[in-house]
Amino acid sequence: MKLFDVYPLNDIEIVKALESTVWDADGTDYLDLYGGHAVISVGHTHPHTVKRLTDQLHQVGFYSNSVKISLQNQLAEKLGQVSGKTDYQLFLVNSGAEANENALKLASFYNGRKKVIAFKGAFHGRTSLAVSATDNPKIIAPVNETENVMFLPFNDIGALENAFAESGSEISSVIIEGIQGVGGIREASAAFLQTIRSLCDQHDAVFIADSVQCGYGRTGLFYSHDVAGINADIYSMAKGMGNGFPVGAISIAPKFKPWYGMLGTTFGGNHLACAVSLAVLEVIEQDNLMANAASVGDYLITELKKFDKVNEIRGRGLMIGIDLPDELASVKKNLLYKHHIFTGEAKPNVIRLLPALNLTKANADRFLEALAEELK
Repeated sequence: MKLFDVYPLNDIEIVKALESTVWDADGTDYLDLYGGHAVISVGHTHPHTVKRLTDQLHQVGFYSNSVKISLQNQLAEKLGQVSGKTDYQLFLVNSGAEANENALKLASFYNGRKKVIAFKGAFHGRTSLAVSATDNPKIIAPVNETENVMFLPFNDIGALENAFAESGSEISSVIIEGIQGVGGIREASAAFLQTIRSLCDQHDAVFIADSVQCGYGRTGLFYSHDVAGINADIYSMAKGMGNGFPVGAISIAPKFKPWYGMLGTTFGGNHLACAVSLAVLEVIEQDNLMANAASVGDYLITELKKFDKVNEIRGRGLMIGIDLPDELASVKKNLLYKHHIFTGEAKPNVIRLLPALNLTKANADRFLEALAEELK
């Protein structure tokens, strides 16, 4: 049997990782500013997460949601404290797509409606409804096509108000990334998020804050949407939640009332996922990693804006997009193979920085020096 060939691969095999450094099979070290796609939140093989996971594995690795799992309650309490949403409810799943799928489903259960507003440039996952709310027709299979999702221009308040004026009684939910990742590190304005909140309140629609990539402290705030000073009805999260262990969740406002069988999952909320998720939150809290993300991120953005050969620097905290002109399209590849620095990308020519939240200023300087050399 061969692998189903759907990933374009860099010809590098990582065999060891620690903090923001990874090593290939030849012993070459690389600076990791990609974090496996914003997944590594507290650094590779962080000792606290490793110990929590290992200790739990020696006790019980898995049992289903048919029994009490006290770790779930501990995780809910800690997540409420760190995020500031202490009165919300937690439903645990395995991935960001599954989180968004359940968020959209829960919204429809709540108000009995079908219409969903998403935005140009959005990416919400690859499962049935999540991919239908993703602005990429190429990955939407015919079976996923639906007329229930409407795509509006990102950050266009007038278009949003018009959509609610025309179809407000039919709109079930509005789903939006606080900062679009795949869409090129484009941030929703505070005024736009506030307008979504206001219109959802007026029309009893559900505000879903997709925080899968832009949340979990990455911007210096726990949820990037918090910059607008509003509360969403449902927050979806995943990537940085388990520091590499598959885990996702939705945080649900008090107005939603659960009933048995409403949502379900086999592996969501398992003992190992909860143990490592607790460890991540403990490290974020104890090491003040949200403050570090804001500080090192501000430093990077300030320095990057001094480069005159880039089109634009976008983002906040440690979610940064470097928009390059066409003639510099090879920079990302050169950073990897010449300077041994992993970065992400968004088509066509945006370099995405999604490092661990404990990235150091020295790490940042190594990247800035390499980029300066490439832009000469």
